[in-house]
Amino acid sequence: MPRDAGDADVLAVLRSATAAEHEDVEATLGLMDPGLDRDRLVDVLTRLHAYWTAAETGLDAWARREPADAGTVGWTRRRRAHLFADDLAALGAAPEDSGGPELPAVGDTDQALGRLYVLEGSTLGGTFISRHLAGLPTLGPEVRLGAFSPYGTETGAMWHAYRRATRERVAAGGDADRIVGAARSTFSALAAWCAPLAAGRLVPVRPDA
Repeated sequence: MPRDAGDADVLAVLRSATAAEHEDVEATLGLMDPGLDRDRLVDVLTRLHAYWTAAETGLDAWARREPADAGTVGWTRRRRAHLFADDLAALGAAPEDSGGPELPAVGDTDQALGRLYVLEGSTLGGTFISRHLAGLPTLGPEVRLGAFSPYGTETGAMWHAYRRATRERVAAGGDADRIVGAARSTFSALAAWCAPLAAGRLVPVRPDA
């Protein structure tokens, strides 16, 4: 990470600084595996529900302290933990009561924007995941999942609004390094929380193997 993330566009720095963690989480979850079945998907959704619940608890505490900043970024519309619970219900399962990960407190708006970079960025790839899941014969046409693509046709607009709020925060004197640091710690915590799923991941057989 650069010594001063403010020297470059904060979104470009966020993308490069979290690239390794992003790839790690995607590989662990394996949601694009062609042989993904219900049991595996339930395991993933259970893990993600617990993580999102913990992540949103910290953001809710921040929003109570900084309601104007929370309103600027549209926080109330960005909650998704309940959607993961709804998806589990659609698969005949329920969230576990065993708790979730312990995440760092969200101390200020810079750290909130860093955490949101991870949570909101997942909606971009989530549109492809949703499309893939919809075509899996093991799930059946009756299953409709919503957590991976919560905004539908407004995905691009919601991401653009987050990017604009983040850039404006930095331009107004926000600490880009704190934003990037919070994003990296959020991604690292997500990777650690999802690591147990790697053991059960399906590995597609290459045609030339």
